[in-house]
Parts: sequence; structure tokens; C-alpha cells
Amino acid sequence: MENIKDFWNNYKGAIIGIIIAILILATRIYNFILAVVLLVIGAFAGNYIQQNKDNVKEKIKNFIDRM
Repeated sequence: MENIKDFWNNYKGAIIGIIIAILILATRIYNFILAVVLLVIGAFAGNYIQQNKDNVKEKIKNFIDRM
């Protein structure tokens, strides 16, 4: 019984993570989660570009010149 308690205390985060991953895969929520993540990344990228227009423009120009 002590071994089971030690195992649970050491690996409960991983066990809970596996259970959540199985539920996500079984219910096909991963498509929705992927869409939300892509939306958030797009929002951050758009905000960064808007706030740093000159810096981004110069980096893109240097990148194109190297090609």
C-alpha cells in the first residue's frame, strides 16, 4: 500500500495529464483547442507587428535582401 501512495505522490501530475489527454482525444476537442491556439498566436503576432512597424519592416527587408 505504501508503494502505491509513493507512486501516486510522485506521478499524480503525469497521471492527471494522461487522463485529460485521453479525454481530449476521445471527444475530438483538439480541433477546437488548435483553432483557439492559432487565433491567440495570430493576435499576438498582429499586435507585435502593429506596435513595432518600423523594426519589423527593416527585419523583413534585410531578410529579403539576404535571399
